[in-house]
Amino acid sequence: MYIRQISQARKDGTRVRYLQLAHKVRDPHTGRPTDKVLYHFGREDRLDKEQLKRLAISLSRFLAPSDRAEVQGRLFAAEEELEIEKSMAFGGSFVLDGLWRRLELDRTLGKLLADRAFEADVERVLFALVANRALDPRSKLGVERWVGRKVHIEGLAEVQAHTLYRAMDFLLEHAEELQRTVFFSVANLFNLEVDLIFFDTTSTYFELDEADGEGELRRYGYSRDKRGDLPQAVIGLAVTRDGIPVRCWVWPGNTADASTVDQVQKDLAGWRLSRVVWVVDRGFGGQAQEIAFQRGGGQVIVGEKLRSSTGALHPALSRPGRFRVIREDLEIKEVVTHEGSLKRRTIVVRNPREARHDLKVRENILATLSTEIERLNTHTARKGAAHSKAVCALKSHSAYGRYVKELKGGKLVVDTTKVKADEALDGKYVIFTSDQTLSAEDVVLGYKQLAEVEAGFRTLKTQLELRPIHHRLEERIRAHVLLCWLALLLIRVAETKSGLTWGAMREALEEITLTRLSTKDGRSEIVSLLTDAQRNVLKKLGIKPPVAVRKLAPKPQNQ
Repeated sequence: MYIRQISQARKDGTRVRYLQLAHKVRDPHTGRPTDKVLYHFGREDRLDKEQLKRLAISLSRFLAPSDRAEVQGRLFAAEEELEIEKSMAFGGSFVLDGLWRRLELDRTLGKLLADRAFEADVERVLFALVANRALDPRSKLGVERWVGRKVHIEGLAEVQAHTLYRAMDFLLEHAEELQRTVFFSVANLFNLEVDLIFFDTTSTYFELDEADGEGELRRYGYSRDKRGDLPQAVIGLAVTRDGIPVRCWVWPGNTADASTVDQVQKDLAGWRLSRVVWVVDRGFGGQAQEIAFQRGGGQVIVGEKLRSSTGALHPALSRPGRFRVIREDLEIKEVVTHEGSLKRRTIVVRNPREARHDLKVRENILATLSTEIERLNTHTARKGAAHSKAVCALKSHSAYGRYVKELKGGKLVVDTTKVKADEALDGKYVIFTSDQTLSAEDVVLGYKQLAEVEAGFRTLKTQLELRPIHHRLEERIRAHVLLCWLALLLIRVAETKSGLTWGAMREALEEITLTRLSTKDGRSEIVSLLTDAQRNVLKKLGIKPPVAVRKLAPKPQNQ
């Protein structure tokens, strides 16, 4: 599609030019391209220039934010005799920078850098790496092309790849101090009175043919990503009740969950926390691990689904007492149980909605199982190898096997005893706690918040593209995880303060652009006009809108 210009001769010998909106089409008969006129603008000397300008601006709404800003800027520049140097995304980095400073990360890094001499501003470089993870995850070489070209980072015109790696090394060197600062900044920002810490682990894999040797990081182990064929590392995450990550760990890929307890407790011992309640899944359970969590005055909340439990948990269900409703979809019953010498509060939780879901799933399983049992029982070659193989496959099936019972004569039936036992567990799980002061409601609702850790892991692996990791050196791997943790920190602070999802905020903010203009009299930076949605995000986060126009130093002569 293009603007077509035609001219016609007048009787007095002058020519008049006309403008048309046209595009090329192929003639169905001759196959040759020809012009098809879509709209006649009329005589060029009688055009309504403002109407054309409005049309161009209206069409630019469907372009990418940076392209739209460039088109609109060129329209303005043509009228004012300005030169557009570049147009960059600005909204996302501006908001993240505001949160970065509110958590005093800039000040902390500034103190750590006070006696160091770097060729670049390492604090700004680290912020750029973190912002990239949150906005547009790229490789380190990709970040080099991203800063100053695609996005405006305040105080950082450009960055080179070797500077990025040096900044990552510095970050890892001071990881402990930085994470300590983050915790107390978050505690002050959200006025935390009870230090409720949620802890869980996940894994992330590497695109490698072979694992590292003994004692190194990239090892084979249980993969939460279903990639047991690749070496991995185990990542631990501690978050607040609001789902804000305040500490992360990286262990070799063959590390068992329970073995991480002592390390986690040791690392947080120096934080002078007045009270810590650890909320974990049963994978961290067991008396030895719970005692480890309780060292230094800490308490623990451990949850376990009944279907994955041993028979030792079942007595909790038979204890007297009625369930009481604490929320529309939550009922609880509290009893006292003993596990060895350990006496603990035990809370049986029932979710009616989950109970209905469990019932429906089991009914579907039993319907399919009954059909398969009938087919195998009437099989003409019941004693053949194929029949035996089919029976073994059914009995070992993850969904059907637990309900299958084989009689002495080889006939298969549905085990009604197991079906009834399973019905008693619908929608239920058990929570143990060593804390004697928290109410049962707080214990249950606190455990439900463990889902915030899982949400954090999902964000790490999807939006922040934690996996797969392509770094080779162990220190770079650990630094990469720290960058992802810092990006997750800023995202969760933004979501908690605003009540909006990061996806929605990023979509609104990415349309805020910064355009750099120059004339013979000087240079300026102009921020695009903010929409109501963009102003709403800034208001919810408590961040003042950016200055619309800023004067810059004159453009250097060699540019």
